[in-house]
Amino acid sequence: MVLRQLVLVLIFSYVSISLCLRSCDAGGVAIYWGQTEIEGTLEETCSSGNYDIVNISLLPVFGNGRDPMMSLGGHCDTQLDDCDSLSSEIISCQEEGIKVMLSIGGGPGNYSLASSEDARKFPDFLRNNFLGGDFLSRPFGEVVLDGIGFDIESGTNQFYDELVQYLSEYNKRGRRKVYLTAAPQCPFPDAWMGHALKTGLFDHVWVQFYNNPSCQYTSGNITKLEYAWRNWTSNILATKIFLGLPAAPKAAVSGFIPVDDLISKVLPSIRGSTKYGGVMLWSKYFDDQTGHSSSIKSHV
Repeated sequence: MVLRQLVLVLIFSYVSISLCLRSCDAGGVAIYWGQTEIEGTLEETCSSGNYDIVNISLLPVFGNGRDPMMSLGGHCDTQLDDCDSLSSEIISCQEEGIKVMLSIGGGPGNYSLASSEDARKFPDFLRNNFLGGDFLSRPFGEVVLDGIGFDIESGTNQFYDELVQYLSEYNKRGRRKVYLTAAPQCPFPDAWMGHALKTGLFDHVWVQFYNNPSCQYTSGNITKLEYAWRNWTSNILATKIFLGLPAAPKAAVSGFIPVDDLISKVLPSIRGSTKYGGVMLWSKYFDDQTGHSSSIKSHV
């Protein structure tokens, strides 16, 4: 009997270790969705099986007296707050275990924070409209998003550290965790989010290793990317750091990495970091053109 139990324990341990080797350190794939109608629905995006985190992109107007405004590429009429049709799709994603975030900022946005008071008030807007807040009329209905993503690329770099701190306070009060993410450029430190990233309050940071020749991969040369990756993983206290990439050559001015190079050269060189989280792709529309996520998913 003792021998039989011992054998069962050893078998169970072997299976657990085998599964862990395949999945415990496995990374995820994050994607940006919401820029054009022809990228498919949110529900289709989540049911593809290619993504672990979906960033709804985006809310590009806020702060300094501006009325916050979303822009979702024709998926719904954001001018009329007619986006509650997405509620069931968001729930469907979450039921599949996929985190759904709201991305704020962006390249062509009109946003900034004018003061500490601005940084204090904006989190209340985000909480009441997208997180576990109290507003009866919310853009996505009663659904609660998993968190907020910062894609700050213009305006000023002021007060975002305070904004992050205020948002993180909701984790002490609420029953549901609010995830905080950031998408800085790969030159270190990031010009826009440097101060905010020093707070150590971000769960995921997907560094944009593209449109920046000084720290991105170029054909056959991984040196600059490796150096930048070490800088980010050594100096940022985020839980996980992702390799941010364009999903197609046309998705960025530069920095696209072909599948073979990504799988054979780049990923093996960065996966050893304990902070490695996976790959972020811009964006769902471009991923549809190349099938990039499906090609790399099992290697991430």
